[in-house]
Amino acid sequence: MTRELHCLQYGEQEIRYEIVRRPRKTLEIAVEPDASVVIAAPEDATLDAIEAKLRKRAAWVTRQQRYFAQFLPRTPERRFVAGETHLYLGRQYRLKVVPHVQESVKLIRGFIVVQTHRPTRPEVTRELVEAWYRDRAHIKFPERIELCLGHFPDPEAFRPKGLIVRQTRQRWGSMSPAGRLLLNRRLVQAPVDAIDYVITHELCHVAEPHHGAAFFELLDKVMPDWERRKQRLESNRPVATACLSVG
Repeated sequence: MTRELHCLQYGEQEIRYEIVRRPRKTLEIAVEPDASVVIAAPEDATLDAIEAKLRKRAAWVTRQQRYFAQFLPRTPERRFVAGETHLYLGRQYRLKVVPHVQESVKLIRGFIVVQTHRPTRPEVTRELVEAWYRDRAHIKFPERIELCLGHFPDPEAFRPKGLIVRQTRQRWGSMSPAGRLLLNRRLVQAPVDAIDYVITHELCHVAEPHHGAAFFELLDKVMPDWERRKQRLESNRPVATACLSVG
């Protein structure tokens, strides 16, 4: 039995799906309770044939995903008020808002301390915290990239041509055909081992653009415990609800 991950563009929506190849004669499409899509396929089925079948059933698939999505746990919308908890590198920090003439955000003994001369305005606190997250992402992501590259047989061959940090709704990261690595700003809230998984996953795309057998063979080689890391990322609910998958 082999497994592959793929993506189908359906209108403005991306349908991410897993192909599980088994000794069978027919294709079967299933939407799981977690809204994931799994296609059981014959071992010799072509990707074109599988995508054609999925495209025909895409309307049904998206309806099923919407149905199951209503039962998934939801993270309360952050209000950016004192006492609220926020994640950074997988740890929960309580928000403390302190009146001050100069605006700043710092980590101090288990708190994200926001200094501002407008302490009663949550929208100002939000802007300051979001800017702080962006700054931390621009510092932490390059550090993690260097460490992840060290696990590849020829690190320079996998080095991305550039890094883009951006907040996106559907992906933790992606690698462009030109070799530019995009990482979601929200990823800086995830545990470090989960961040490393996303980075390593995307670096593998430098050599293997598609989620085929060769891709997973490389990922297994450079990060044998990637499935555990992936599970930790997906189970980190306050982060995982923001973004669904890696590219």
